[in-house]
Amino acid sequence: MKKFFKVKQLDLYLIKSFIGPLLVTFFIAIFVLLMQFLWTYIDELAGKGLSTGVILQLMYYASATFVPMALPLAILLSSLMTYGNLGENYEIIAAKASGISLWQLMKPLVIIAIILTGVTFYFSNNILPKANLKMMSLLRDVRQQKPTLNIREGIFNKDLDNYVIKVGKKDKDGKHIENIIIYDHSNYGPALRITTAKNGIMETTPDQRYLVFTLYDGMSYMEIREKRNDYYTIPLQRIYFDKQILHINISNFAFQRSDPGLLKEHYKMLNISQLQYFIDSLETDYKNIQEQQSNLLSMTFNNWWIYIANDSTFKPNANVTKNTFDSLINLLDDIHRREMYKMAAEQVLNNANMLDNQTDLSKSLKKSKAYYEIEWHRKFTLSIACLLLFFIGAPLGAIIRKGGLGFPLVISVLVFVLYYIITIIFEKTAKDLIISPFIGMWLPAFILLLFGLWLTIKTIKDSPLMEADAWLKRINTINNFFKKIFKIKNNNHNGNNIQ
Repeated sequence: MKKFFKVKQLDLYLIKSFIGPLLVTFFIAIFVLLMQFLWTYIDELAGKGLSTGVILQLMYYASATFVPMALPLAILLSSLMTYGNLGENYEIIAAKASGISLWQLMKPLVIIAIILTGVTFYFSNNILPKANLKMMSLLRDVRQQKPTLNIREGIFNKDLDNYVIKVGKKDKDGKHIENIIIYDHSNYGPALRITTAKNGIMETTPDQRYLVFTLYDGMSYMEIREKRNDYYTIPLQRIYFDKQILHINISNFAFQRSDPGLLKEHYKMLNISQLQYFIDSLETDYKNIQEQQSNLLSMTFNNWWIYIANDSTFKPNANVTKNTFDSLINLLDDIHRREMYKMAAEQVLNNANMLDNQTDLSKSLKKSKAYYEIEWHRKFTLSIACLLLFFIGAPLGAIIRKGGLGFPLVISVLVFVLYYIITIIFEKTAKDLIISPFIGMWLPAFILLLFGLWLTIKTIKDSPLMEADAWLKRINTINNFFKKIFKIKNNNHNGNNIQ
């Protein structure tokens, strides 16, 4: 009972040692991925006058989409740090001296890794599709947003439809302006209205829908072109004013949200059951196209038979061999024969075009189906990666015996980047229909599984895997092997020269 209590205390100690680095590395990974996201889309976010709320909302949804990728990396790094600290402080050696194997030290965290695998799967299947839908919808609206209206001193601004505005001088508050010129084409057809003023105030309405100019000591010129047929002599109307207020519609510059439902059938916005429904639907459509192609290929060109049967000049001849194409064609005169050949050529061309279109459509359906299948498998492989990377991080930490964020961070990043590159390569080959989506998504996980099992078994058996002497011994063995080969070749060459 006392021994059991000690093991439980040890399990609790291991869990506490693991949870702290896990949380820290998880949020670090989220932060790094978020910075990479912002760097990618900075050109589409800058200069559009987006509110802080919209930017924070976009960052929130983007952070949610990074969880399935950040959690496996955090598990790898935290497990490597935990067991690296144990090895650096000789706690693993002390545990082994007390009869506790490395596997017993790994058991409590294996359970934690399994729980996190389940959490990742639940998140990928239930929360991630909604987060993707929100983020992609918001990002699309941001991309369609016009740049913010920026009226600068001494420059003609043409951002507003039907208006050209020039401000000679602006105060620091951005509201008080001087030497204003406004060209207005909004309500006067081919005519033009020009408004000038010595000074004024420029501000927007509280709902950000109108730009309001309150102008003082100015004059308006307006052409009255629509009332005259003579375009060479254009009457002008001139109005002097002490104060004039102009309202210009700027609702196009306001940020507007679209319906997120427009993207709801995208494969990244679906859970497993929805993905399976679309996969089955695409498979049915693909089979229908294949059946249509088969029927088209099996059709015989019987139109010429109908043509001959309806021709009153055709006389059956008992001496003609049945079903002989050349003999039947020779019964026609030159005019009918040319028409028959022309009709057959047109039919062949039409059928060839139909086959090409159906082939392109079937290929497109097959590729779309592969995308949905890849996303279906991804929800499982990303979850399983949490457990597999733990079986790499834990033994590696016990081997290198280094804690902290230095060396373990380098090792974990290298392992994760290698796994990510392999995953991207196989995923791309699956999207290009070179291999099946099942192989493309599960083969990297299988490679990770083999490496993790091999590393764990070697570490549990205390194999001299990372000891310098062991590696030097292996290198010397390889060198001696090649030396023997070259020595044998040299001896044979010298013997041939003597002969």
